[in-house]
Amino acid sequence: MGNESNNSNVTVVTSIDDPQVDVYRNIRDADLRGRKHLCMVESELVVRRMLSSNWDIHSLFLSPSKHERLAPLIAEKHRVFVADVTVMSDITGFHIHRGVLAAVHRPSSEQQKQGVPALITRLEGKSPVSLLVAQGITNVDNMGALFRNAAAFGVDGLVFDQLCCDPLYRKAIRVSMGHAFSMPWAISNNWESDLATLKKKLGLQLIGCETGHLAKPMWEVDATDRFALIMGEEKAGLSSSTMALCDVIAEIPMTPSVPSINVAVASAVGLYEFLGRNSLNNR
Repeated sequence: MGNESNNSNVTVVTSIDDPQVDVYRNIRDADLRGRKHLCMVESELVVRRMLSSNWDIHSLFLSPSKHERLAPLIAEKHRVFVADVTVMSDITGFHIHRGVLAAVHRPSSEQQKQGVPALITRLEGKSPVSLLVAQGITNVDNMGALFRNAAAFGVDGLVFDQLCCDPLYRKAIRVSMGHAFSMPWAISNNWESDLATLKKKLGLQLIGCETGHLAKPMWEVDATDRFALIMGEEKAGLSSSTMALCDVIAEIPMTPSVPSINVAVASAVGLYEFLGRNSLNNR
């Protein structure tokens, strides 16, 4: 069913029943959380970024042409399965026209518990510091876009509450362009406590992005060089308890007929205002 190639870490898969590639069988977004503690990665660009990270790779599943292209980046320790695109598609349950998949180990439960404290330790002593923080983001496209925006503007890390969707959904990773592997991020275990700790230990100004009578236009906010921009889901917005912890509430003024915009777009506007317009132009 599978034949070893000249490289000991590469197996050529010819049968759709080969048990060696069971982790890639019948992939669906809905069942990826907790699937043998793995997440799935697709597309060449994203896998390239993943290969340059320090994430623990379970294996790669590649078409012959993609294996040839990616071979210089693949270490001997990486297990590689190579199959025709038709065989790959039959195994995964959808058309793998890009011919690139990888299975990556998720952070352990212990690593997840240390998420925010570990991020604080990583950033202590660094200056300036910027974080993108999100509450209640349930759309996987928006989740991926938050990572991509954060990377584009040089944010130091991201923090999510427990209500956010999985940052390691296959589609979220793809939309992030692989920055879910290149950016430090953490899921908060105690949202309000973690926000207060981030503020205290890193000296961050907490800027809530929300509309309302408490908000001022973003360009009127005197942002420091140590801040966290906190975004909420478009309909629900930020909770009252979250806003109470913020030092300032900033809004993007819009016409009355369009009271809100997509959170991914809003985060890009906010990061440009507080990072791009000033910091990036001075690099």
